[in-house]
Amino acid sequence: MKAATDPPPARHEVKAVVNVLNLSTPFGLLVARLGRSRLRRGPRGLVLADHYRLSFPFATAFTVGNVLITGSDWDALRARRPGLLEHEERHSWQWMACLGLPFLPLYVAAMGWSVLRTGDRASANAFEVDAGLERGGYGGPVPAG
Repeated sequence: MKAATDPPPARHEVKAVVNVLNLSTPFGLLVARLGRSRLRRGPRGLVLADHYRLSFPFATAFTVGNVLITGSDWDALRARRPGLLEHEERHSWQWMACLGLPFLPLYVAAMGWSVLRTGDRASANAFEVDAGLERGGYGGPVPAG
C-alpha cells in the first residue's frame, strides 16, 4: 500500500534527472564503482549498489545522489532493516534540495553539530532527523539539555 506521504511518481523522475544534472548521481556511481559495488535498478528511480568494499564511510548504508550504497546485500539488508531503504531514499531528496555536491559540507557540518550537542553523529543532525532516525537505525532523538 502506498503511504500517504509518498510523492507522486513524476516527482521521483524529476529528482532522478536533477540529481544527474547536479552531478551527485554520477559522483555516486563513481563512488560505487571505486568500491567495486554491484549496481542495479532500484525502486523510484534509485540505483542500488551493494557489496561495497571500501571501509569509508563507516555506515551500514549511505546515499550519494540517487545511488544507495551498502557493503551488505540490499535484499538481505531490507529484510533485516525494513525502513532503511526509505531512510536512504530521503537522503536522495536532500541531495537534490542542496543542489548536489554542496550536500557534502552541509552534512559534515550537521554531523559536527550533532556530535557537539549530543555526543553522537546523528541525534541532532538535521539530515538524519529528517530522514528518520529510527528508520536509519539510530534510535530516537536525544533531548537537548
